[in-house]
Amino acid sequence: MTLSYPPTRTVGVVADVAGVRVPDPYRWLERETDEVRRWQWRQAELAAAVIYDGQDPAAVRDLVQAYHGGSRPALPRCAAGRWFRAVTPPDGAAPLVVVADRPFGAGRPVADLAGFGSEENPAFLSWLAPAPDGRVLALGICADGSEHNSIRLIEVASGRVLDGAPEQVLHSAWTGGVTWLPDSSGFYFFALTGSPREFRQAVFFHRLGTPDTTVEPIPVGEGSREYTLVQISPDGRWAVASHRVGSPIPVAVRDLSEPGAAWRPFVTDCPGTVAGHIVGDHYIAVTDVAAPRGRVVAIPLDAADADDPAEWTELVPEGDTVLRSLFPVGEHLYLSEFDRTFARVRIIDRSGATTGEVPLPGRGALAAPFFPLTALALGAPADDFVFAFSTLTSSWGVYRHRPGEAELETLSAPAVTLDAELEAGCAVVPDGVAVPYHVVRPAGSDPTRAAPTLISAYGAANVPLLPQYQPDMAAFVAAGGVLVQAYLRGGGEFGRDWYRAAHREQRHVRDADLVAVAEHLIAEGVTTAGRLALTGGSDGGLMCGVAVTTRPDLWRAVLPREPLLDLIGGTRDPYLDFVIRKAWADPDDPAEVRRLLRLSPYELVGPGVFPAVYIQAGATDPRCRPWHARKFAARMQAAQEGEAPILLHVFDNAGHGAATSHDVAVAQDAEWLAFLVKTLGLRGVSVVRDRPDGHQAQLQHG
Repeated sequence: MTLSYPPTRTVGVVADVAGVRVPDPYRWLERETDEVRRWQWRQAELAAAVIYDGQDPAAVRDLVQAYHGGSRPALPRCAAGRWFRAVTPPDGAAPLVVVADRPFGAGRPVADLAGFGSEENPAFLSWLAPAPDGRVLALGICADGSEHNSIRLIEVASGRVLDGAPEQVLHSAWTGGVTWLPDSSGFYFFALTGSPREFRQAVFFHRLGTPDTTVEPIPVGEGSREYTLVQISPDGRWAVASHRVGSPIPVAVRDLSEPGAAWRPFVTDCPGTVAGHIVGDHYIAVTDVAAPRGRVVAIPLDAADADDPAEWTELVPEGDTVLRSLFPVGEHLYLSEFDRTFARVRIIDRSGATTGEVPLPGRGALAAPFFPLTALALGAPADDFVFAFSTLTSSWGVYRHRPGEAELETLSAPAVTLDAELEAGCAVVPDGVAVPYHVVRPAGSDPTRAAPTLISAYGAANVPLLPQYQPDMAAFVAAGGVLVQAYLRGGGEFGRDWYRAAHREQRHVRDADLVAVAEHLIAEGVTTAGRLALTGGSDGGLMCGVAVTTRPDLWRAVLPREPLLDLIGGTRDPYLDFVIRKAWADPDDPAEVRRLLRLSPYELVGPGVFPAVYIQAGATDPRCRPWHARKFAARMQAAQEGEAPILLHVFDNAGHGAATSHDVAVAQDAEWLAFLVKTLGLRGVSVVRDRPDGHQAQLQHG
């Protein structure tokens, strides 16, 4: 296939990074100009025309829509005995926030999101947080898909939008929105101090019913750009500031019972994670300090030297599972852990003694934020454990467990079950480590025949890739493909050592693990290089970029999504500069810059024969800005000496995924799936699923 790509000029720009000169011929695509937007639209038109040629877009969209049921687990929040949650009406109208006496009761509307957006930019609910007394509801509203959200305050009794909400913009929902004082008189929140581009943030305190919003002077260290979340004890005495999104520590503590008491440093000199909650006069936390798979410790809030682990009391020692987080429920603690990636929830008392285990509805995953810090934003104290759970073959359900009870209560049953089979495997990489993966194949398919296969992987930032339901992957399997979810080093599935093995100077290990898995699947006859595709998002998109430029022979198709692709250019972006310094290298060191060059997909592109590539990005992405995808696509299109297409679609009103509306997400997934159907030549199948409107969703191919 010979394509006529939109004309793309080059420029003679050479970047100087710590004295290292780096040619940047597509620098002009970093700007948001009319010229760039026209080029971007033409690329999107070309991508859609190529992908849907010979396919029925409506049929693909119907299939994707069928598997989107239950795709976004939304847990209701309880306050003063009532439950608050977002509801999307069946007629497709804007979501409502309702309050009910039961977790999923019909209730009554409190807020209509249509009033916060427009037809062009519908409002997205990033988070909700009812005050403990249930009288005021705080909402985080995003209107452009970017994750940047503003606080709105709603009077629950009347539904009236209250004046005087803070004007600061929250960069994301990574700190959970707002943390209310137990008496509902005000709240803490973490927000930008200037423009999003500057990426400077601080903790603020807002007193309800007043215009007062002030910066909270928390000692987090000079110049830190890390996220900070304030936690408050249920009795209102203690405040703890947890700092660092990926490996949080309780950096400061304050005794609110003492008038005028200042924040004082708490755990400050700690390279590991100490993530927990205030329980009585202790901070009880999961930590990987002296325990790569995690242990539970209690730290006195009045400790003379909380940095000294000798002051910590061990409640639960390190074991064979990976401890991830804990959740206070009454007098108990619900301890979430990974058992070979699968979820397990142990119940312990405040001394650390095990008192039971939650009978989970299968082998899968609990819904959890990407980062441990976000998981600390709980809201009001809980008397029961309400959680969302899914598997690789069944969508999200919501359940409740009460301490002492033997059974779960199903609050919302899974909407979708995929007719598929699950198996486990592992690939032994050159350094002798076994890298595990799961295989999801259509039920009844022949495992001895090479099949069109998609590897999905991440392997970065201590973020675990979990065996949970993903609607796009489910639709791929329903269309006849085999999904391989690979757990590469760099992720958080197997504890600190697994993560650190592919961190900073060892980032190349993640890429070697991926190649080993791909070669293993081919050697085992699961697939062939001519039927193998790869996908990943964000840092996983960078993984895709490295894979397609360094081992193009392994793949039939590569699909980066919301990707980070230009590490050198990223050093000019304040947010990515923060990420790169933390997870990759020091861009002020010439030797480190040269190492970045060897890992940056944009710099790795050179003339060659490449497989088909489809790059998907969001126009309002604040993390991996769309220019990463634009520049990489332009360079790849110019370098392609084969006939496979290099396609790009930057979607309007879409960001990094966390605040992308349902309709846009379905459109993204449909085009992504159609590209795989076309490129991998999925078998001619008719997959039928009932839809809520009484019709059936169906995909015909071949």
